Amino acid sequence: MQQQSMFFEDEARTQPLAARLRPASLEEFAGQTHLLGPGKVLRRLIEGDRISSMIFWGPPGVGKTTLARIIAGRTKSAFIDFSAVTSGVKEIRAVMQQAEEGRLLGGRTIVFVDEIHRFNKAQQDAFLPFVEKGSIILIGATTENPSFEINSALLSRCKVFVLQALSTQEIVSLLRRALSDPRGFGGQQVHISDQMLEAVAVFSGGDARSALSTLEMVVLNGEMDEHGAITVTPATLEQCTSKKSLMYDKAGEEHYNLISALHKSMRNSDPDAAVYWLARMLEAGEDPLYIARRVTRFASEDVGLADPRALELAVAAFNACHMIGMPECSVHLTQAVVYMSLAPKSNALYAAYETAKKDALTQLTEPVPLVIRNAPTKLMADLHYGEGYQYAHDSEEKLTNMQCLPDSLLDRVYYAPTEQGLEARYKQRLEQIKAWKQEHTK
Repeated sequence: MQQQSMFFEDEARTQPLAARLRPASLEEFAGQTHLLGPGKVLRRLIEGDRISSMIFWGPPGVGKTTLARIIAGRTKSAFIDFSAVTSGVKEIRAVMQQAEEGRLLGGRTIVFVDEIHRFNKAQQDAFLPFVEKGSIILIGATTENPSFEINSALLSRCKVFVLQALSTQEIVSLLRRALSDPRGFGGQQVHISDQMLEAVAVFSGGDARSALSTLEMVVLNGEMDEHGAITVTPATLEQCTSKKSLMYDKAGEEHYNLISALHKSMRNSDPDAAVYWLARMLEAGEDPLYIARRVTRFASEDVGLADPRALELAVAAFNACHMIGMPECSVHLTQAVVYMSLAPKSNALYAAYETAKKDALTQLTEPVPLVIRNAPTKLMADLHYGEGYQYAHDSEEKLTNMQCLPDSLLDRVYYAPTEQGLEARYKQRLEQIKAWKQEHTK
């Protein structure tokens, strides 16, 4: 028996750190507080043993497989781990038959399918009858949007839970537990600074498995003194990650310095500089959706109507980042950043809103002119709501001389178009409109 115990201990020590620290309970599980926090929906379902078939959708390393195992243990169900990469329809039916036999004996079976989006239609259809009659509880995991990758018939019978990438702080807490837990490095003296732990967390991009693998690598390659204590240096960290920009802090000053550099390079029509700053952020672990949001803002703030297609392309890049993530979406962001850099520039929309905002904040009590108010009731009509309203489509020019601003702001100008790109056309059109109104104002 002693030899067997030593064998299992040695086997455990050879497992990767992420496997040794795999949580066995909800209390150990890191992240997903929006689903698993006290009183949250998924936690209530698990604790009440009311689990039904579900899909976990989220990026790699956020605990999809671990959570399925915890559910199986908590609900006293048999657990079958199924790979969408190596299993065909024949294997699926064999497992389903086994689960059906268990159900007839009063047991429950959770079938966990990792990368369920890799199953074709026939393979997914093979699950359907067994899910419908309750032979199995299907838990599928996917990094892809289930709406596009999972058959509608199967998807309609599953509750979709969206798992989120872990925050930097959640990853740091996980790394600290790995350093103190006997299953991790708790039996060793490891010196690693808080800054380096945060750098590992940033580098992981919210992926707990990646963060633990990186920590294991840097500890195993750390400098050991004569007492067996291990010190992890910045040089070791850099060598193990091949990232010179690891110290980039997504919540600190450098984060804002780099996004500022990207924004101003695009504004200055410098695509080379813009692509460089983009790469600096992405390779340091920045969330591509954050960059995509900033590029979308730039499309209206700095390009605007000088090239209306800029906003379309920015939104398309954002959607691409959302659908496929890193590293594939780097090329979509590059396309958007280069387009913004080369597009004609106008900040007329930004200036228009900022000027209007000041008036809106200082003149909040200005009444809406009666002529453009709706009059859905007789009382409102009696109070002259909508009286004198002119419907622009009734006129040949599709224009009226109706006053739409409050009296105190009658001559205020907010939008001042430039001569850049297509905005020159809008400027010409606006001048024509204003000339017509001036000519037809009594």
